[in-house]
Amino acid sequence: MYKADIGLIGLGTMGSALALNIAEKGFKVAVWNRTAATTQAFVKEAGDLAANVVATQTLEELTAALKGPRAIILMVPAGAPVDQQIAALDPFLDAEDMVIDAGNANFRDTMRRMEALARPFLGIGVSGGEEGARHGPAIMGGGDPAHWARVEPILTAIAAKFEDTPCANLMGENGAGHFVKAVHNGIEYADMQLIAEVYGVTRDGLSMDAPAIGEVFAGWNKGRLSSYLIETSAAVARAHDAATGAPLLDVIVDAAGQKGTGRWTAIEAQHLGTPIPVIEAAVAARNMSAQRGLRADLAESFGGVNEIDIPIDTLEAALTCGKILCYAQGFDMVRAAAGAFDWSLKPEVIARNWRAGCIIRSAMLDDMAEAFETAPDGTLMSAPYFADILAETIGALRETVIAANGAGLPVPAMSAALAYFDTMRQARGTANMIQGQRDYFGLHGFERLDNGAKDQHGPWADD
Repeated sequence: MYKADIGLIGLGTMGSALALNIAEKGFKVAVWNRTAATTQAFVKEAGDLAANVVATQTLEELTAALKGPRAIILMVPAGAPVDQQIAALDPFLDAEDMVIDAGNANFRDTMRRMEALARPFLGIGVSGGEEGARHGPAIMGGGDPAHWARVEPILTAIAAKFEDTPCANLMGENGAGHFVKAVHNGIEYADMQLIAEVYGVTRDGLSMDAPAIGEVFAGWNKGRLSSYLIETSAAVARAHDAATGAPLLDVIVDAAGQKGTGRWTAIEAQHLGTPIPVIEAAVAARNMSAQRGLRADLAESFGGVNEIDIPIDTLEAALTCGKILCYAQGFDMVRAAAGAFDWSLKPEVIARNWRAGCIIRSAMLDDMAEAFETAPDGTLMSAPYFADILAETIGALRETVIAANGAGLPVPAMSAALAYFDTMRQARGTANMIQGQRDYFGLHGFERLDNGAKDQHGPWADD
């Protein structure tokens, strides 16, 4: 009997979708799930694709069903479950057999596992949700190029395609794939928050109903803002609740969930010393959204918001500006990580990898890739194409933030984007005051502007 090309453990939503994708592309996949009933149901629902699925009841059966050297994808929850699954699988594997963690792992866990395991190991980020996993995700690999090459034919076959180019690439060494996926998710958080803030301005500031806002988003999706998230936002805003007939947005509780990857991005940015204030604002906004009771109490105490008068075109330009600044911060963080971890990350490859399949796919990514090819060490803010757009749209972002703040409308991510831009365009900032304060109370020293002398102190050092 022909043995399976690859194994997959974990038949949850993403694992099932990925297994069907593999089977549909003509590869035979052996599957195992902790609950046997789940495996049986999966095969039953696979239909014609079941011919390319080998259902196994034990880990020993799974490994016996695979041709060697084996490659097994783990689609299990991040953290301890991954370590537990690796340990349970290990007795049935040979030295050259490879384990592939395709879950939302913390990249530092991936680095630890690669150092600890005496076998090939890949950490790959998979983006696109259930639909992407089933029909073509963006895949971000991390690990040894030789190990990637062993499964590259399968991964490129199942990946999303942009103009026939697979969105599946080896990002760099060890944890690089999961790191890039985390940055992707951080940008996703920020992009979603920026859109939500524009929705709030149109709903509460312009008194527009959800279907009308949906039409605005749909119009924007035909222009510079064309992206999966704008398309999704238009569909959500246009949708109606089957039970009440009301706009669906009007019956959804205003508390956003999160799985932690955006938080990981914000935490890691602090370790790297890389400013990503738009992403940090988006993470904080989700945390604040969960405090519904407190928000209701404070609304009673301090009142609501006021209406504003701002053109829709201004909001479109403001969102465009915020989006570019958000991506600029994400790619700057990638560059910082490449230096810190000695990874061969290439921003132009990452940008192209995100053009299809993933949640943040956007019409802008092609231009971003071209900008990084021209200046791989530069920031998007100084790339001529994007610098021109920023110059064109920064006034709209400023106008939106000022109007929203004046009316009491919360726009934390937009405000963070504007503050970031204004800070970064100041040749001489205000941190000299901070250094003076630090020297005053702690004699931390400062560097002189006139002659470059370091470890200098103010007159208080002699007191």
